[in-house]
Amino acid sequence: MSSPSSSALETEIFQYIDLHQSDFIKDLKEWVAVESDSVQPALRKEVIRMMALAAGKLAALGATVNSVNLGSHQLPDGQHLPLPPVILGELGKDPQNPTVCFYGHVDVQPARKEDGWKTDPYTLTEIDGNLYGRGATDNKGPVLAWINAVETFRALKLAIPVNFKFIIEGMEEAGSLGLEKLLEEEKQCFFSNVDYIVISDNLWLSKKKPALTYGTRGNACFFVEVEGGDKDLHSGTFGGIIHEPLTDLVALLDSLVDPTGHIQIPGIYDSVAALTEEERKLYESIEYDLEEHKNNSGVKKFLYSTKEEILLHLWRYPSLSIHGIEGAFHEPGIKTVIPAKVIGKFSIRQVPYMDLSVVKQQVEEHLKNVFSKRNSPNKLKVSMPLGAKPWVADINDPLYKAARRAIKTVFGEDPDFIRDGSTIPIARLFQTITQKRVIMFPIGAADAGEHSQNEKISRHNYIEGTKVFAAFFLEISKLRGQLRETSSPETNN
Repeated sequence: MSSPSSSALETEIFQYIDLHQSDFIKDLKEWVAVESDSVQPALRKEVIRMMALAAGKLAALGATVNSVNLGSHQLPDGQHLPLPPVILGELGKDPQNPTVCFYGHVDVQPARKEDGWKTDPYTLTEIDGNLYGRGATDNKGPVLAWINAVETFRALKLAIPVNFKFIIEGMEEAGSLGLEKLLEEEKQCFFSNVDYIVISDNLWLSKKKPALTYGTRGNACFFVEVEGGDKDLHSGTFGGIIHEPLTDLVALLDSLVDPTGHIQIPGIYDSVAALTEEERKLYESIEYDLEEHKNNSGVKKFLYSTKEEILLHLWRYPSLSIHGIEGAFHEPGIKTVIPAKVIGKFSIRQVPYMDLSVVKQQVEEHLKNVFSKRNSPNKLKVSMPLGAKPWVADINDPLYKAARRAIKTVFGEDPDFIRDGSTIPIARLFQTITQKRVIMFPIGAADAGEHSQNEKISRHNYIEGTKVFAAFFLEISKLRGQLRETSSPETNN
């Protein structure tokens, strides 16, 4: 659909997209049929085939396409496996037009029908207006929606309103191997004239209401190791006369977070930005089904009772979760052993302005302080094997305003401005390395089922998503000089 405010040009574009939606779905069916699972080594050839298919699609638009060879990587068994190339595409070089770079990936998570799919995961199947298939929403559908929008301008012989660049990879589901190095190498070349980067690799918060994502949490993963003697001991022989490592560890883990979910590590909240009234108001209009989220979790009660409190604690406040204990007896039955060494595993989802190095220091100091009060002779070791930083953008940036207008034109309503409680490193990676503005512009609904059985994108979201990208191009073209006049994005959040 299009709103009454749509221009004649937009109406012409939208009509073309409606008339050719069967062609667009046919293209998605062809892409979904490629089992481009980057996780399983045996399917690497299929990923490489998928990359060639995507490169051919861009070349058909008239784009200049460079498939960059990233070499190979070594598997745990010592085998070397070729990495799929990364596609760098370019269409249009008008210096008067803004340059928009779209990032997407065409690899997928593993899928088998016996996992619980109601259809063959690699045969795009339409049921009740939903297009089921692995990669339909993550991320082949959105990549094609962007390409479809560009193709529409070409087919109608319309002037391309912006310069386009494309960066498409085939290893996102396996950690984007080689991508960071390529971005560093290309930041002064391929990205030199890019004004901003669009990522459409996440979902709305609602099943029906569009959304723009402007922030994600980071993730700092910790190991806390307590070691006693050099071997496991019998609890009948040594129980009650030694400082048990697992007892120490349980006390350490218990000190991290209280029953209300508040992290008890001193100073951990010091860098969290205060909630402004402007931001608080954003949460009031967000469409979010609290009861459905509760039902999906299988729990009877959340720590908080209102939509606003839930979203605030999912998105803009840090959280701490305890994930497991390595070295403790965990199998069925009873084993009266005192383990010699145990490792507790937990993570902190940190938010913008929290410094990873400071968080690490705060965690270490807290655990050492708690441990010292136990007067235990056991050895304590704290490490942070993984740390991913958070990301946040300014919703008042002209780019977000342009996306908002495009959504209003196509869907007839303003989008929700949402954050994501999980960690999406790609947004932060692009912004930090390229120093360009990044926008996360999802078109998939909340129930799309990315990574799970019966993944889908609705026909409505796929086709209207194509329209909203086309409308976005027109909105961006109106900005022209504004993009270069504004300052560089802030990256130290």
